[in-house]
Amino acid sequence: MPPTITTINPSQGPTTGGTTVTLTGTGMTGATAVRFGSTNATSFTVNSATQITAVSPPRAAGAAAVTVLHPTGNSNSVTFTYVVAQVPVVTVVAPSSGPASGGTSVTLTGTGFTGATAVTFAGIPAISFMVNSATQITAVTPAGSAGAAVVTVTTPGGVSAPDAFFFYAAPPVLNTAAPAQGPTAGGLAVTLTGINLLNAGAVRFGATDAASFAVVSATQITATSPPGTGSSPITVITPGGTSNPVAFTYVATPTLTALVPSSGPTSAGAVVTLTGTNLATASAVAFGGTAVSFTVASGTQITAVAPAGFAGPVTVTVTTAGGTSPGLTYNRVVAPGI
Repeated sequence: MPPTITTINPSQGPTTGGTTVTLTGTGMTGATAVRFGSTNATSFTVNSATQITAVSPPRAAGAAAVTVLHPTGNSNSVTFTYVVAQVPVVTVVAPSSGPASGGTSVTLTGTGFTGATAVTFAGIPAISFMVNSATQITAVTPAGSAGAAVVTVTTPGGVSAPDAFFFYAAPPVLNTAAPAQGPTAGGLAVTLTGINLLNAGAVRFGATDAASFAVVSATQITATSPPGTGSSPITVITPGGTSNPVAFTYVATPTLTALVPSSGPTSAGAVVTLTGTNLATASAVAFGGTAVSFTVASGTQITAVAPAGFAGPVTVTVTTAGGTSPGLTYNRVVAPGI
């Protein structure tokens, strides 16, 4: 029985010919010719009983009935439309930036893309491209050098003007995070320094996005830590890719459980031992809001020198990278008279 054609892809091409089309159907083994109207295809290949690829011959603009000739009879026809080749125009490249390593899938929007034979970025062929329609192409960027790359499309009608650009971004690099420790509750302002930080789209503490961030310059970003625990290396994501990680560690809030002694004179100089938890990163000890000298003995013990003050109770607190502890009471007592 004669072959049948169910689909033709693509279904249009330039009047200059040269479009490779795929015919899908049945009974194609033994086909002797493929015709576009009354003109034989420039060439054709029978891939299987259900598929033929053929190259369109030149022809005037308009619809042409495509048929497969076979010893058992000719197939039904499907329509291939010839269009006048025009110089392609690229109006939009989206996204317009990506890493210099390549691999970004971009959509080119414009006109005259039918029959496109090449897409280039700064003269380098795209890794791959697909003509979706006369007005749209999707292409995968090749590797390139940091900076602007002219994007061109080549069709039988010519090469697009060098008016469209894709910007290759250098990968971001982080050097430091300061401070490099913060409370598990988050909310700490962290300054990140490095290079190629412009257009950052995300800052992450481990796998968690920063509560907020601001790009100060190409070399600096300020970010607010989200809640977290333990080691959470910080990375920055830009069109150039993901940066190297820099260390950031969440520190538990300090606690105080005892002051020994818990009372002392109104004069300065009494040495008080503070016992608690998470004290290793202590940066300040305060008696009633007055900062005092101190020594961190361990993660559970600090010795501090009580300041002079009026008789009565004062609140003692410890501040670490994890925040400020709840307070304990220290009583100043007036020395008895003689």
